[in-house]
Amino acid sequence: MSFLRKSVHLLGSVARRQQHLKVIGGAISTAARDFSSKPSDDYANFPGAKAPFVSKLNLIQPEDYAPIPIYRVMDQDGYIADESQDPQLSREVVEKMFRDMVLLNTMDKILYESQRQGRISFYMTNFGEEASHIGSAAALEMRDLIYGQYREAGVLVWRGFRIDQFIDQCYGNTDDLGRGKQMPVHYGSRELNFVTISSPLSTQMPQAVGAAYAMKLRPDNDACVVCYFGEGAASEGDAHAAFNFAATLGCPTILFCRNNGFAISTPSHEQYKGDGIAGRGPMGYGITTIRVDGTDVFAVYNAMKAAREYVLKENKPVVFEALAYRVGHHSTSDDSTAYRPAEEIEIWNSVEHPISKLKRYMVHKGWFDETVENEYVKDIRKKVLKQIAVSEKKLKPNWREMFEGVYAEMPDHLIEQRSELEKHIEAHKEHYPLKNFEK
Repeated sequence: MSFLRKSVHLLGSVARRQQHLKVIGGAISTAARDFSSKPSDDYANFPGAKAPFVSKLNLIQPEDYAPIPIYRVMDQDGYIADESQDPQLSREVVEKMFRDMVLLNTMDKILYESQRQGRISFYMTNFGEEASHIGSAAALEMRDLIYGQYREAGVLVWRGFRIDQFIDQCYGNTDDLGRGKQMPVHYGSRELNFVTISSPLSTQMPQAVGAAYAMKLRPDNDACVVCYFGEGAASEGDAHAAFNFAATLGCPTILFCRNNGFAISTPSHEQYKGDGIAGRGPMGYGITTIRVDGTDVFAVYNAMKAAREYVLKENKPVVFEALAYRVGHHSTSDDSTAYRPAEEIEIWNSVEHPISKLKRYMVHKGWFDETVENEYVKDIRKKVLKQIAVSEKKLKPNWREMFEGVYAEMPDHLIEQRSELEKHIEAHKEHYPLKNFEK
């Protein structure tokens, strides 16, 4: 029985408990605390907590809490489980969702192989998590600000980031928006309201909360901040700071956790012992929380719509956990078959794959044409391969740019360092590939 099927069985036991959160017609709820002795009518009035008194000592165990249920719309066969939860998206929108996921998947395969061939230095794929990207991006407005980690390329695809922009960034050439100052896959776009990705885990989280607080202070604010991070990043101290500031300051931010089961080689059961990342929201930080099937693009879409509406109306944060499975290796520096069985990967790469689920839905609706889609994949492959050939021939930015872009006016110590490097290169230019850089 798959992870998702096991989770569905938990819904019945949770339904009878008190609901702290109702989203999308009551489809999502958190579990109420279960006291083993009847609480008295009066509540404690301590400044640190408001809770009922009990007359019997209890050690509260993790098992005393029902796990937060996983909201989904489609089953693995692509059928809508509850028609009231059908987002009623048009064929045009569903086809864009599908094709954007296919584009990302196809581009990932080619760029991954390009790194293996030594043509780019590094790459990270998004296999198995396409629905969490596309479903969430489709529910947002372009004015909403995005802080990504490094596995959210699909959000950029939905917003219109072009194939040439992805590939130019991976090559760090003169047309790279970051001017070659970032590792591959560390995208950013001011035009698309996507803050440039940073390698250190979870540094984007308190930054996102700060940006949301600034938005809150604007008159008639109609935009929110979405911060993506992984369950591994949630173990960093910055994650705690972000959760706590978001809750206490009341910031309109959606803290979107892509829980894909692995932090590089560390499986989630070694990463934490609680109820995932969603479990930290209601009781740990007092934050409204949603947990969804991250392989179901409609569930992610519905939940993100509800989350965005909530944070703007209430000026409060939402913890959003999308459960999925990282089908690919962590990066081109990793071989995941060393710490998980290939058979497990294959299940999530076929039956439980988000693209497969959406395809089955489209087949049921009569919206899928195998011939047309095969031609689409061939066309995307041609475009990506052609762009790689173009991007790898472009010059790198002038090497002096490594000293620029931080200060409005370059400080003396950087001017001195640049001058020393200029003299060094001039004296030893035969050892440097200067022909590959802009003059």
